[in-house]
Amino acid sequence: MKSFMIQGAKILATGSAIPSSSTTNHDISTIVQTSDEWIFTRTGIKERRLLKGVDQSIIDLAVSASKKALDKIAMHPSQLDLVILATSSPDDLFGSASKIQSKIGASNAVAFDLTAACSGFVLSLVTASQFLYTGAYRNILVVGADTLSKWIDWSDRSTCILFGDAAAAVILQSCSIVDNSVLTFQLNSDGNYANHLSIAYETDIIPHPKLNLHQGYFKYISMNGKEVYKFAVFQVPLSILKCLNSLNMSIEEVDWLLLHQANERILNAIAEKLSISSKKIISNLCKYGNTSAASIPLALDEAIKQNKILSNDIIVIAGFGAGLTWGTVVLRW
Repeated sequence: MKSFMIQGAKILATGSAIPSSSTTNHDISTIVQTSDEWIFTRTGIKERRLLKGVDQSIIDLAVSASKKALDKIAMHPSQLDLVILATSSPDDLFGSASKIQSKIGASNAVAFDLTAACSGFVLSLVTASQFLYTGAYRNILVVGADTLSKWIDWSDRSTCILFGDAAAAVILQSCSIVDNSVLTFQLNSDGNYANHLSIAYETDIIPHPKLNLHQGYFKYISMNGKEVYKFAVFQVPLSILKCLNSLNMSIEEVDWLLLHQANERILNAIAEKLSISSKKIISNLCKYGNTSAASIPLALDEAIKQNKILSNDIIVIAGFGAGLTWGTVVLRW
């Protein structure tokens, strides 16, 4: 961990929000050639939540998740110093964090978006921690939210079965170094493989008739599933082991493995490479599919609600996805 730590950081509260509309594998099978069995055996997904209402947006989900987190600790929004929105699907290309800041009443907070796709929450968690370590801020809201259903080609079976919409939030606060819960992190990117998972910009061939200016549009999600699988199963265990080694911590000391909820096969393969029991994997992929930047905090919030995570538990969090970008954070709860 490269930082000049004056103090530590700890997670005070979590919250999450999902669309009310559930879309099952059977529903998907009515629009593309597939089946519940085919999808489940290959991904571990049974259903996903999709934001269908024209009057609802990613902002609504993010605001709801944020308010739930604030309510859990009775924190007034004005106490927040910073709001970070991890998303790849803002409702405004210029960013959506400031809308969340306004709607929750965080009048004293600066707000910005952080785009790193499925790794977005991990990078945002690390970014927030740096502000807390240096004493620049005291209370930070990190929201992971994505509505990738808006960017899916629903005739493409390789992608339309995977993604769902959701938002989840965590509130971090500065603390003494003794009470620090963000123990270490490790982040990586490799743009050589960016084309394996992208929402690419397509430039029009015909320019503007008077300005000779080529404009364009963003296309749907494109993914090379086999390459993403190989990348995740190879790189994520290395990142996790590097973090644990830096702490002189063994695999046996890990209580929970919380990975980006991309595909059950990936989760199991990473756990197997690390020799971590499947009983230590936190997963809600079956119910929500791949919710991108929301997947890790959504699963974390549910695990806390289910009283799975206890005080002093060691949680290894790892995100991976488009960029290609991946990273690990080790927490002591």
